Amino acid sequence: MTIRTLPAAPAGRPCASASSDLLPLALERWNPDIRAATEEENTISMFDPIGYDYWTGDGVTAKRISGLLRSFNGADVTVNINSPGGDMFEGLAIYNLLREYKGKVTVKVLGIAASAASVIAMAGDEVRMGLGAFLMIHNCWVGVAANRLGLREMADTLEPFDKAMADIYAARTGDGIEAMQKLMDAESWIGGGAAVENGFADSLLDSAETKESAKASTPQQIAARRLDLILAKQGMPRSERRAMIQELKTGTPSAADSGTPSATESKAVPADAIAELEKALASFKSAASTVPGV
Repeated sequence: MTIRTLPAAPAGRPCASASSDLLPLALERWNPDIRAATEEENTISMFDPIGYDYWTGDGVTAKRISGLLRSFNGADVTVNINSPGGDMFEGLAIYNLLREYKGKVTVKVLGIAASAASVIAMAGDEVRMGLGAFLMIHNCWVGVAANRLGLREMADTLEPFDKAMADIYAARTGDGIEAMQKLMDAESWIGGGAAVENGFADSLLDSAETKESAKASTPQQIAARRLDLILAKQGMPRSERRAMIQELKTGTPSAADSGTPSATESKAVPADAIAELEKALASFKSAASTVPGV
């Protein structure tokens, strides 16, 4: 098949009050150190969350991908993916960029392509999966603060985006839209072999085509993401999580501290979660103390 037969994704960000966040399970299962053993000419690497990554100051953005594609000037391109997902709207924009690219796009899923990253993977003329790699597909996942009317409006706003993603998966696999919607409703993890068998991918990569790089992530990034994951599981909004970790970095109370109880303060937190949080905090402080200027 060619990317020209795939449907275009809806563009834009329909609601500024909604913020995309990483699914905790996807972040937990993501090994950021998985990389391609070698890089071919004209390669795009997507080894971070989709959208701006607060922890690294980088991330996979449509602006960055657009610039790279322009520099390739229509030549064939390889896209290596190992990402836990992230900003759905940014992911759809990147999907459209790859779909419209004039040259052949070969997508290689090296680790996981979860959530928004799985949509991006579908834009390849050829999609190849690592032996231990996974796609994860689900419905739109956003965070929003609103009353019941606002929440209902948000559900209605997201519905056509869920439908658009189901259309993309259905066009890639040749299966029905209803079947894709059931997989999305179930938050499905699809291994390499199953992805090929069910039409999400075309072939498997040889094991020699991937490697694990011990230097891909710094200790501070690993500790910060672990801390972020624990706080997210306890229901703390992303803005509060960022403010807390920034305070840990600098030792200065953030401007976000307003005296309003956070999600973790307003309900009982399990003892095992507290122990895990304390361990993560210790790891973060230890990692931060070894980084110059932190």
